[in-house]
Amino acid sequence: MWLGIDIGTLSLKAQLFGEDGDVLGEGRAAYEVQAPHEGWSESDPAAWWDAAVTAVRNAVGKRAREVRGVGLSGQMHGVVLTREDAEPLRPAVLWSDGRSAAQLGAYRSLPQTQRDALANPLVAGMAGPTLLWLREHEPEAYKEARWALQPKDWLRLRLTGEAASEPSDASGTLLYDVTGDRWATELVETLGLRSELLPPLKRSAEVAGTLSPEAAEALELEPYLPVATGAADTAAAILGSGLSVGKAQLTVGSGAQLVFVTGEPEGAPVRGVHLFRTAQEDEWYKMAALQNAGLALEWARTLLGLSWAEMYDAFGRTPPGADGLTFLPHLTGERTPHLNPDARGGWLFASRRHGKAHFARAALEGVAFSIKDGFAALRETGADIEQLRLAGGGTAEAQWRQLLADVLGVRLVPVTFPDASVRGAARLAALSQGQDFPLEVGYDARVEPKEQPELGEAYSQFRELYRRVSG
Repeated sequence: MWLGIDIGTLSLKAQLFGEDGDVLGEGRAAYEVQAPHEGWSESDPAAWWDAAVTAVRNAVGKRAREVRGVGLSGQMHGVVLTREDAEPLRPAVLWSDGRSAAQLGAYRSLPQTQRDALANPLVAGMAGPTLLWLREHEPEAYKEARWALQPKDWLRLRLTGEAASEPSDASGTLLYDVTGDRWATELVETLGLRSELLPPLKRSAEVAGTLSPEAAEALELEPYLPVATGAADTAAAILGSGLSVGKAQLTVGSGAQLVFVTGEPEGAPVRGVHLFRTAQEDEWYKMAALQNAGLALEWARTLLGLSWAEMYDAFGRTPPGADGLTFLPHLTGERTPHLNPDARGGWLFASRRHGKAHFARAALEGVAFSIKDGFAALRETGADIEQLRLAGGGTAEAQWRQLLADVLGVRLVPVTFPDASVRGAARLAALSQGQDFPLEVGYDARVEPKEQPELGEAYSQFRELYRRVSG
């Protein structure tokens, strides 16, 4: 049996998989994200550990002696400053943290060859800019730290006592030479950062250490279990859902991600499109990342006082284009394609003829239009995409699926594959020992796009309003 653990932004999941890939046990535990100042996002790693203890115990139950290995997955981009023994020196700074926007100026001053090696847009919240901020504003913690780790890498240190990272997480730090597949040591030196903070790199599907007796006792597992290096959450999800080279997928949750898997480490010159390593050797993925999808819809739904059923009923009773009402969903700024942390959202062009149903429809259309912006940017990189797999907890409603297909103009193939990241983590545990288990991906009925000129006109208005309000 193989144990997968995934550290998300708001909760940690653990699942136990049998040799045939069936889920035999699962556990989940939540924790909070703190915002001590406007635009900050932090978590307490001690809460991650407590969540891991709870979730793993619930997932494994009385099968501890049957577990053969552990694999990890986790949220990307963050920084955990820690001592040698995994004791954090301060709360973890998360991917959604915007405090390091000013530090991006140091990146813009880098030699072009060093910037090109990153193959990624400059975004606050990634490890490099965050470390620059910590060096400037919290110099004592910065100097005292032995390691600057990604969330799942911190958890592995806590489990095994061994520090390491791997390409899928490292490539999302703005400290990694994506095409050279190594830490960008020259860039780190140019920025004046401590290169010794960066842990050794291992392969994602490699045994990176064994479970310490202390950690095993807390988790109620057998000591000295092999622990795989693991992968970043999106890379783990690609592995866990079987997405192969040349294929693309849209995942909708709190945010939305459009990924295209490629066998070539091409740079990402299109504004806002990322290029990261997968968990597989010689594979990369291009990604358009949008911060506001389910997050914006939940905000709008709550504000309107509607249940989800009422939200979709209102959508179905309102004509395409919502009679000219437009919703900009950028409540927390936006990444692809705008790279604008100051962008904001809301309804525009409201008049007395608009009722609550119009506001509900406009919100759904606005999120779909924002995803279309990201999709257009991804295609500009040369990604040839004729259909998209559709995944994520925010994609179940048939009307929503059809709207996405109509707006994006491509066939959608919904997949029934929950918790792909934690499954990918478990697969890495198996692969690290020369084993694997089968993937059985279920598919719902395909969704064919329909031409709706009113949506095209509404999208044009959406883009113009963004330009005027936030451009």
